[in-house]
Amino acid sequence: MAQSKPCSPTCPSFKCAQNSVIYRRDGVWCRLTEEPCTVSKCTYSMCFKRRLLPGGICGETVKRKTVEKEPDDLIDEPVKLKGKAFRKLGERDLY
Repeated sequence: MAQSKPCSPTCPSFKCAQNSVIYRRDGVWCRLTEEPCTVSKCTYSMCFKRRLLPGGICGETVKRKTVEKEPDDLIDEPVKLKGKAFRKLGERDLY
């Protein structure tokens, strides 16, 4: 099963909001701090696809969890109508 992966500054969807990223031969550097760019610690890091999660985790590597419900669980109580909707539909209860 695949684990969630951290976002890297070499990703084509990555962008620095301050435009302070420099791509050098030995890695990706930040002009503000004069250190290697770390996505998880930087407040200016962002993703074009809006997939950057807190902690610098790439949202495209995270799997969704879905929960299926029975149709009987979705129906709670009938809806009572008032006013114009009541005049149009009559005394029927909507489920």
